[in-house]
Amino acid sequence: MQLNQATDYAFRAVLHLASLPAGAVVSARELAEAQAIPPRFVLKIMHALTRAGLVESRRGPAGGFGLARPAAEISLLDVIEALEGPVAIHRCLAEREACNKHCTSECPVHAALRGLQDGLVAGLRRATFASLVAKKP
Repeated sequence: MQLNQATDYAFRAVLHLASLPAGAVVSARELAEAQAIPPRFVLKIMHALTRAGLVESRRGPAGGFGLARPAAEISLLDVIEALEGPVAIHRCLAEREACNKHCTSECPVHAALRGLQDGLVAGLRRATFASLVAKKP
């Protein structure tokens, strides 16, 4: 599994917002400059994060983007799912009928991958942006 570039930009954007005082907002331009995100991607990424309820958009002269909930309640998993959908390290874990062997029961590989995926998802869920901000130099 490899996360796409948009997800990396989303991580940077949410981490930036989580670093600000509660209730603060930044413009798309400021966010792009501060995090070295190409301006054409910022609005796309922020739209996906807003749609997922992680970020809120405020209009007007003092508008911009801010977190929609506390950084302690937003995890790496939330951002990944907002940009890429549910985590599935193999297609048979996402869709049972994707197995081209048409097993009626789980094969040992499926069971092993399920355990690895469950551990990965749990780790991503534990990694909140509040904990990441606390580790920033």
